[in-house]
Amino acid sequence: MEPPTNPGDGPGELELTVDNVESALYQLYFDPDMERKNVAQKWLTQAQGSAQAWQFCWALLSPDKIPEVQFFGASTLHTKISHHWSDLPTDQHESLRMQLLSHILYFSSGPKMVLTRLCVALASMALNLIPQAWSQPVADMVRAFQPQRPDSEGGSAAEASQDPHAHCLALLELLTVLPEEFQSGRLAQVRRTQLREALAGEWKVVCPMLRQLLQSQDSSNQVKDKVLRCLSSWVRLDVPLGESHELVQDCFTELSNPELFDTAVETIVNAISQPDCQRYVDALVKLMPLVLGLHDQLRKAAQGGDMETSHGICRIAVAMGETHSRILLEQVDHWQEYLALVNMILYCTGIPGHYPVSETTSSLTLTFWYTLQDDILSFDEEKQAVYLQVYRPVYFQLVDVLLHKSHYPSQEEYTSWSSDDKEQFRIYRVDISDTLMYVYEMLGAELLSNLYDRLGRHLMDPQQSAIWQDTEALLFGFQSIAETIDVNYSDVIPGLIGLIPRINISNIMLADTVMYTIGSLAEWLADHPVMLGGILPMVLQGLAKAELSVSSVSTLKRICRECRHDLGPYAQDILTVSQDVLLKEIHKVSKQPSTFHSIISLCEHEGTSHLPEDIMYEAPCVSLCVCVQSSQCMWLMQALGFLLSALPVDEILGRLHSLITPHIQRLDTLAHREPDPTNKQSIIHILGMLSSLFTTLDINRQADGSEGAASPRLTASQSTQNPVVVVLQQVFTLIQTILGKWLDDSDVVEAVCGVFDKSVRTLLHDFGPMVAQLSEMLGQIYSTFPQASALDLARQMVHIFAGEEHHFSNIKSLTEMLTSATLTIFQQGPRDHPDIAESFMHLHAQILKRKPDLYLSEQLDIKALFYCGILSLKFPETPTVKAASLFFTELLPRSKDVPSLGEVLQNDGKLLTETILQAVGGGSPRSLAEHFSEVLLSLNRHCPALLSQWLKETLQTPGFPSAQVSSEQKHTFSQQLLR
Repeated sequence: MEPPTNPGDGPGELELTVDNVESALYQLYFDPDMERKNVAQKWLTQAQGSAQAWQFCWALLSPDKIPEVQFFGASTLHTKISHHWSDLPTDQHESLRMQLLSHILYFSSGPKMVLTRLCVALASMALNLIPQAWSQPVADMVRAFQPQRPDSEGGSAAEASQDPHAHCLALLELLTVLPEEFQSGRLAQVRRTQLREALAGEWKVVCPMLRQLLQSQDSSNQVKDKVLRCLSSWVRLDVPLGESHELVQDCFTELSNPELFDTAVETIVNAISQPDCQRYVDALVKLMPLVLGLHDQLRKAAQGGDMETSHGICRIAVAMGETHSRILLEQVDHWQEYLALVNMILYCTGIPGHYPVSETTSSLTLTFWYTLQDDILSFDEEKQAVYLQVYRPVYFQLVDVLLHKSHYPSQEEYTSWSSDDKEQFRIYRVDISDTLMYVYEMLGAELLSNLYDRLGRHLMDPQQSAIWQDTEALLFGFQSIAETIDVNYSDVIPGLIGLIPRINISNIMLADTVMYTIGSLAEWLADHPVMLGGILPMVLQGLAKAELSVSSVSTLKRICRECRHDLGPYAQDILTVSQDVLLKEIHKVSKQPSTFHSIISLCEHEGTSHLPEDIMYEAPCVSLCVCVQSSQCMWLMQALGFLLSALPVDEILGRLHSLITPHIQRLDTLAHREPDPTNKQSIIHILGMLSSLFTTLDINRQADGSEGAASPRLTASQSTQNPVVVVLQQVFTLIQTILGKWLDDSDVVEAVCGVFDKSVRTLLHDFGPMVAQLSEMLGQIYSTFPQASALDLARQMVHIFAGEEHHFSNIKSLTEMLTSATLTIFQQGPRDHPDIAESFMHLHAQILKRKPDLYLSEQLDIKALFYCGILSLKFPETPTVKAASLFFTELLPRSKDVPSLGEVLQNDGKLLTETILQAVGGGSPRSLAEHFSEVLLSLNRHCPALLSQWLKETLQTPGFPSAQVSSEQKHTFSQQLLR
């Protein structure tokens, strides 16, 4: 068939006729020009909303039209019924219903997409008429789809198709979409409740029909599939399980039919997962034998490697056990059946194969064990004791199963896995770890004793200990529990610490777990330092192996953090090995694809939910490999910082020099080379190492409550300078040399500022001797090449030193120089420097908070600062707007105490008010409204009379801040704000 011609330039100019609609549809579906397609789509959308659509939709459904045109006709009908129902006169409802039924019968043999849209249209109509105008919709629909008798009134369309099979499928399609249309429709709560009750009443008609079709020998697989889908649709209405459990039982017979298996699983799971089912305990109890009857099919599927079947049956068992665990636990007459279901789920947890390569079922069961445990422990003590007697043995079996499932495959097989499979397995082991930790709440100390006894027997038997996966799994179990549970009082930990050195860590995955296990016991070692001597050599041995880089560094850091006051005798060994691996670059990134996942694991073991700062902030600038390598080196330096902090003060400087001298010499060499990308990364890396070291090297750190364990501390009154300050002063000239060559590189400048920033944060007032020269250097580098990192470092210095009289002049000069240089940027156009604007606002918010006296300086142009704040409020970048809002909320309270601030507020407060109103009136994202409201509230609190005047003057402008806001709304807004 030739498409109709389209008169004119495009559909936008056409009148609403059937020919023009059809022409636009051809343009939409078949024209290669996207612009013309878009024009056609826009016009067709308008056409669907027109009054003429009630008429032309039927013409589009004519038998001689192509399916795409017929589909648009059916969709238009649905749109009119669902969105423009009130436009149709009541006296036309009956004829519309008859026409729809007639067309559904005609299209029952296809096309499927047209049939479905017509069914959805009739369902939408039913929802508009039920129950007042159409009291028995389902019965009427069923009657309409009965085979037509020759003398019946059916209309020509109904007589055109007399295929009972097609009619049956069409009826099932209609009954399936009816609840779906109810679920997706936008309805008032009262109307939704009314319709839900009416539809639930119709289930008495639907259910017997579905059951008859499912049981009939004449029903095809196609019909049975539709029956199952129809049941799935209706159960979401919470139809009573008490009325439908026999139909659900019939569904179980279809699980033996491979063609219907997936649909049957989905239907059964949907049916028994409805929370309302718990009201029908008898029905649930009757379904239990059918679920248990699937165990043989499950076992055969698992043994035969049929993952789809085992997965489906597991879903049914878990749905029954997890959704209704408490109800089924309380059926004491049927306790053996529920125990059998629990054991069936236990079989699913331990299903043969390695997740996720040869099985994907076991992970489905893990939440069930949480639910069952919670329900058991929620009973009163007397009942709980009975249930524990039955289920504690099951949970001990569960531990065995989980440890077995956590086994790594052989090294050869694991190497063949894809990186995605390895990552899924890592996440799976994390889930197992969480489950084991949870199970400990039920099994308690006996679980640790059980693991310890098994590990001891395993290591004593040469044949067994050769199977490294068994050793690894037992340690993995220990570590899972020790990571989150306080095991300090466990009597098996000393024995475990004694066993660990016996383990042969030639296998890398076993060695990794050994390291993490030692790390998880760091707090226990802090309370039992006598055990450190047997464990530390293993950690240092691991530190020297590139493959154990992540786990060994993590463990050493945890030991140095927790046990630092007892590491004096081992300090030299730790420093020697650490220095050796750093200089030999042992911690270069591994070539294994799982390295980044190991970093994530390290973060999990460190108790943080986010990646470390050096990954988060270096990742955009450098390659992932450099990030991972840097991370391990940075964490190692942090570990050494903890170690040095606890040494006697007179030893620290010497050991610190020994540690960093090789790196400073390397930095010196790099500083005198011509800039290139390789040199840049090396410089950033060494500066990062120094930053990490100074983050944790705090000789004023308290002994964390361990009385008498602390070495002599340095007090503020002592003249001895902090070792970190001594080192910084010695390398200051070198750093200036680096900046001389790299001043225009923000990454290098950021790394330099990072060294001082971390030192200031850690040393606090001990950093004082560096303030003068650092202030001078900061001012010089920023004036030459402004960068946000310099402003951020200045903010830290203001925070700590602005209140100290002997540092005031240095801080004052620094802030004046930074402000002057930044004002120049704002005058030239700050739009390309949102980071500088953000940091500048934060700096001045800090000045106003800590030392507003700095605003008494004649060198500070307060008016220009105020305008910078207003410009920053208009930035599209959210962080900049937040910082500017903070600046004004700090400025406004001090306007009475600082005359220059009061003056500028008096003169330019109206502009600030106008800017805020423009933003909340649609000029900025709604997510920022809270920050703008803080500024408005601050204005109202500190200058209410002026704000009232400014609001009146700005809001009386027509169309401000938005044409959509009326004068009454503006007045109400002002009154509510001022109130």
